[in-house]
Amino acid sequence: MVNRRAKWVAALRTPVGAFAAALLVLVVALAVLAPILWHDNAFEIDTEAIGQGPSAAHWLGTDDLGRDILFRALVATRLSVLLAVLATVIGVVSGIVLGTLPSLLPRPAARLVTSAVNIAVAFPGLLLVLFFSVIFGVGTHGAVLAVGFALAPSFARLAQTLSASVAGQDFVSAARISGVGRIRLLVRHILPNIGEPLVVNATIGAGSALLAFSGLSFLGIGVQAPDYDWGRLLGEGLNGIYINPAAALAPGVAVVLAGLAFNLVGETVAGVIGVRTGLRKLAPRPVPPAREDLVREGDDDAVLVVENLQVAFPRPAGWTVPVRGVSFTVRAGEAIGVVGESGSGKSLTGLAVSRLVEAPAVVTADRLEFAGKPVLTTPERELRGLLGTSLAMVFQDPMTSFNPTKRIGRQLAEVSEQHQGLPRAKAFARAVDRLRAVRIPAAERRARQYPHEFSGGMRQRAMIGMGLMGDPRLIIADEPTTALDVTVQRQLLRLLARTRAERNTAIILISHDIAVVSQTCERMLVMYAGRVVEDLPSAGTPRHPYTRALLAATLDLETDRDAPLAVIPGRPPEPDRVPTGCAFADRCPAVTDRCRLEDPVLEPMTPEHRVACWNPHETSLSQPAKETVTAGGAE
Repeated sequence: MVNRRAKWVAALRTPVGAFAAALLVLVVALAVLAPILWHDNAFEIDTEAIGQGPSAAHWLGTDDLGRDILFRALVATRLSVLLAVLATVIGVVSGIVLGTLPSLLPRPAARLVTSAVNIAVAFPGLLLVLFFSVIFGVGTHGAVLAVGFALAPSFARLAQTLSASVAGQDFVSAARISGVGRIRLLVRHILPNIGEPLVVNATIGAGSALLAFSGLSFLGIGVQAPDYDWGRLLGEGLNGIYINPAAALAPGVAVVLAGLAFNLVGETVAGVIGVRTGLRKLAPRPVPPAREDLVREGDDDAVLVVENLQVAFPRPAGWTVPVRGVSFTVRAGEAIGVVGESGSGKSLTGLAVSRLVEAPAVVTADRLEFAGKPVLTTPERELRGLLGTSLAMVFQDPMTSFNPTKRIGRQLAEVSEQHQGLPRAKAFARAVDRLRAVRIPAAERRARQYPHEFSGGMRQRAMIGMGLMGDPRLIIADEPTTALDVTVQRQLLRLLARTRAERNTAIILISHDIAVVSQTCERMLVMYAGRVVEDLPSAGTPRHPYTRALLAATLDLETDRDAPLAVIPGRPPEPDRVPTGCAFADRCPAVTDRCRLEDPVLEPMTPEHRVACWNPHETSLSQPAKETVTAGGAE
């Protein structure tokens, strides 16, 4: 409760929240007080000032009967807002009923209700309002029902979508198995989990209801005399708009401000529910100081230099730092593998050096340079051209990386059009040439196809082809062989190797598979809990217990099928719960008291080998490593 109250306070301190609150208070105050204070003034007839413009006695002028327009606009606030809120309630309630009804009815009836809702959603909202106005008749009651039922289909679709997403959750299935009835299941388990987005949309929908109701009154089929709302005042003011524009301007401004109040309140509520409001800004979590031995010396030919990289995400109680002081160097033509369990920070490190980590995350580094340019301080416009042509990113799932509505060739050609200034035809020809370079058969025909027409391996090759549209000095491949069969994996790895050999392109290969990395790359970075715990040549001798355990868990043709599979006991720590000392201490078979108190830093074993461990062991990166780590994780 205290946390939610703090979020509301934070929301009200933002410019949008403060303005929304001020407008809402003004509208509510006028709705309550205006009829009490100025009811008589609004109906008072001044026969000596009929149809006059603004004056000292009547600031916005008078209507055809000499009544003060300002007072009438203020008094109309109550009826206008009340009717809009009432119509919104009708729309939300009926929409929720229609949206959740399919989960209670038999399948044929459910399909009928769903089809009716889909047909209604296809019609423009104003057309639905006019249609229901004909059914319910002219007048206030008919207009309220017309606007309310016109809002219902959109809320029904929203409720149906939300309830369908919740209905597939395990706790709903468990409730069904335990014998909970459909109505109780809906009321107790589904509706409470979809209430917040419905409240947000209802708040925003009130503004639409106000506008729709004013439109009906403006057309003469809403509020009838002697009652009046803003829409009716607007219709009356238009008759003399050339003589007194203020007569039409006042109710029009009132509708806009009240509608804006409802919509901004909805945005503020969405901010609180979605935790988008301001979090208390805290100092980033301390990171190890920069060390001279963190980056290898002699980096004149370095393509990428990373020193003390940190990525932090804000949370209510402080900062979560999933990448904590990563340092490495990538030289031209060098292939480096990054391995580790899920959550170790591998992919996030690749995104951070590519400047693809967006706010509210914060990326800091003592030094982060690509092709000699500082990534964090170079202006976006200047850096965009460099990254667009010299850095290629191959993501794990190319199906989500390609735009499904555009042909493959157009997406590749866009790179050359944007960064190299090639005309459309030449850019497309270059795209076809790059598809041929990555061994895609019938490249010209394939370039005119959509991503869904490519197989998984072909999409990965097309992603590499997109990177080759420029002249990449570095390719970051984020688990490019995941979910692909071994034959396609081999083809892709050979393609990366050939690209590296022909173009002297550096490669960072991010993978879970330490065997693939050791066979493909010259050097290996082993990450755990957001840090590099070992940096070693692929043909070298692993010294860190975590590297040895990863290797022991790797299967090959010589693995004893009768022996239990080797595993690493325990789980990696959560990014916001990294323990004091070595993060691997709770899972390490060689842990000591010093490991739990002091966090080791990368120390050089040899000029090409660094390890962050107080008790490094010596084991070859080969089959003997499997004999040192058993299924229980002990030697």
